[in-house]
Amino acid sequence: MFVASLGGMNMKTKMKISALSGAVTIATVAAAGAVAQEPGVSGDDSLSAGAKAHTALVNVPKPEPKKPEAPAIPQPQNGMIEGVSLSTLNAIAACESGGDPTAVNAAGYYGKYQFDEQTWAAVGGSGNPAEASEAEQDYRAALLYAQSGSSPWPVCGV
Repeated sequence: MFVASLGGMNMKTKMKISALSGAVTIATVAAAGAVAQEPGVSGDDSLSAGAKAHTALVNVPKPEPKKPEAPAIPQPQNGMIEGVSLSTLNAIAACESGGDPTAVNAAGYYGKYQFDEQTWAAVGGSGNPAEASEAEQDYRAALLYAQSGSSPWPVCGV
């Protein structure tokens, strides 16, 4: 509760917020002589007798829960991603898709490294690999290469 002075009058304002419904109840009363007890209120929180109570119910929209942010994709360090050289990744990408991160193969392979959806998911990707950023495709290809070497790219692996 807070007390404010409005036009020389002492005002007491109570605020009750319901986290479940998002509703806010506000009661404002002018201070006057004797003390009257409000149901469920005691001591200094009581209202003054003869005071006019004004209560307003205001619907406050619940805030949208924050979506978890995707973890940051590590940037290349010293020409390497996850211990795999950029030159190795670039050679695979050039052979698989001509280096095009939006490439789609009718046989069900997507993106710069022509991932199938199962392999993409296995290295932490979600959705269509060809719709992921180029940096994410590079990172996920480096993870796959670190796990399996060049075997996922039997024609283009180096």
